[in-house]
Amino acid sequence: MNRLLRRTATIALATAAVLGLTACATAAEAPAPSDTVGTAETAVSGELTVYAAASLSGAFDEIGDAFTEANPDVQFSGVYDGSSTLVTQLLEGAPADVFASADEANMRNLEDAAVDPALFASNTLVIAVPAGNPGGVETLDDLADVTTVLCAPEVPCGAASAALLSNAGVTVDAASLEQNVTAVLTKVAAGEADAGLVYATDVIGRDDVEVIVPDGADEVVNHYPIAALSEAPNSAAAEAFVAFVLSDEGQSILADFGFGAP
Repeated sequence: MNRLLRRTATIALATAAVLGLTACATAAEAPAPSDTVGTAETAVSGELTVYAAASLSGAFDEIGDAFTEANPDVQFSGVYDGSSTLVTQLLEGAPADVFASADEANMRNLEDAAVDPALFASNTLVIAVPAGNPGGVETLDDLADVTTVLCAPEVPCGAASAALLSNAGVTVDAASLEQNVTAVLTKVAAGEADAGLVYATDVIGRDDVEVIVPDGADEVVNHYPIAALSEAPNSAAAEAFVAFVLSDEGQSILADFGFGAP
């Protein structure tokens, strides 16, 4: 039976346990982390533009701060949106150096534009409801009877939501289909919806929503790949940033934000 979790600390522990069970299922392995990123021998400079899934915004802002502290001549800029939206922009020529996707499918859509993608994190879904849970949501089944918002199916969180609901045999007529997970959470927190499916990492530290870990969440895991881009304006900084994300320091920051191992 699902439990309504009202404390984000409990969610962080639950998420870590779920992701720990599934980390070994990934089809690819990240390269060994680098311990030399930011040293004098590997110092880089210039502007660095990173396109990353919306669910990575908090973690990558902090990683960007740590990276620029190690490389003070770099100016970091993060652009966050749904992975499919970012892929469209990149294929149309957006000048980015690095792409980090919330799923492997969207990274594959870049084909040769992505250089040696590596997995760096994983995530699972939870049900988010407004504080006080006015819709009385307790299970995935309840989403069919309340105002529910979901990510669009082409977005990683939408594909994962569809898989989770399908596995549970639940059909939801969503009130809206959003282009990124941040938009889903925003509507739920504002009380514009009774519930939404978001990533476990999105609700950590929030007091305007409550969270339910649904049955089957451990069977639908998103694995996140990252890659420097073949047409990166700053290829040296792009390669160094990818190495930093894969390093012990980068992985520690991601873990602090609730992400699981690749």
